[in-house]
Amino acid sequence: MSLVSVVIVGAGQAGFQVAASLRQEGYTGRISLIGDEPGLPYQRPPLSKAYLLGKIGETNLLFRPADFFAAQNIELIHDKATAIDRLNRRVLLASGEVAIYDHLVLATGAHNRPLPVPGAELPGVFGIKTKQDADNLAPLIKAARNVVVIGAGFIGLEFAAVAAALGASVHVLELGDRPMARAISREMSEVFRQAHETWGVHFDFRQGLSSLHGDNGNVCAVETTDGRRLPADLVVFGIGVIPNVQLASEAGLSIENGIRVDANLLTSDPQISALGDVACFPCLQNDEQPIRLESVQNAVDQARNVAARLMGKPATYSALPWFWTDQGNLKLQIAGLSIGYDSTVILGDPATSQVSVLCFRDNRLIAVESCNRLGDHMAARKVLARPPRLTPPVAAAEGFDLKTWEAANR
Repeated sequence: MSLVSVVIVGAGQAGFQVAASLRQEGYTGRISLIGDEPGLPYQRPPLSKAYLLGKIGETNLLFRPADFFAAQNIELIHDKATAIDRLNRRVLLASGEVAIYDHLVLATGAHNRPLPVPGAELPGVFGIKTKQDADNLAPLIKAARNVVVIGAGFIGLEFAAVAAALGASVHVLELGDRPMARAISREMSEVFRQAHETWGVHFDFRQGLSSLHGDNGNVCAVETTDGRRLPADLVVFGIGVIPNVQLASEAGLSIENGIRVDANLLTSDPQISALGDVACFPCLQNDEQPIRLESVQNAVDQARNVAARLMGKPATYSALPWFWTDQGNLKLQIAGLSIGYDSTVILGDPATSQVSVLCFRDNRLIAVESCNRLGDHMAARKVLARPPRLTPPVAAAEGFDLKTWEAANR
């Protein structure tokens, strides 16, 4: 297929990587990268950590400086895509301009799930999704005395660690019964619960939010579902995200927990691909069940897969998922997916916060969670990517070392 023009909607990690990878693959046609935020495309993971703390500046967030886009002849369009005209292969923009494509890539990402309670619109209530969110939040966190975090997921706990380090009193409300319950094992949740409590963070599990109250034009308190009123001069929420499917849905593409794509990341229209946080794809590590993953690794690997296919090198997407989160002095790295795990083996000592949890399903290793054990994480990515299979009895044997086992079974 000869492509004269590739249009990419979404200038986040996935969209940027498609553009960069196309040039790396030798594509010489037109690339239009459409993003509705001002400025150059940037990384999002540091927003709730290093950038918020001022440890890195705006320049360090950028994927590449401005001269990269000029040198690679990647056209940056700061506009909002409002509709897809599939018949004429055009993307309509809010400015009234159009972008004509031979192939369209949808990397529209996701947006924060809003707080569905009275008072959510009050000043002092934040989600963290964009650089602007972090810029607005940064000066407030330094002065905040009472911080309430809604949701004990990755983003919420990353922010909780930052707020506690800056001296605020931090209270976390979570509907589940433990931290990061949807993402990690019970054993690893306990490691992080204990660490956060050591830092002064207070958890309220199985607890919902009833309303937010304001005073003098700013949030001043959080009311829980059991009727308690917690002081709060700053509230940050992270209760999940919603994939940005409106553009695709209105264009008639198949939607299922995101934009539904096949194993080659093609939508129901063969001239349109979708990837990253917005794409629901058949995941090899989840027994080929459709899944949507929100991670840098997934965005980057899917982007490279799409670029290669557009350059005549199609391949089923099969990359091993891996994730990470930095909270205080803890670095959690996860390889694989622990969905449906039924047994675990612990390596290391949870008391020292240097521990790995091996998750098994039907005696098959499906994921490894490593806290401050980089060697285990790197070995796990190799072990999970190929046979032979590591079994619970072998992993539980006295003296077992994952790195040594991986090296011996290459």
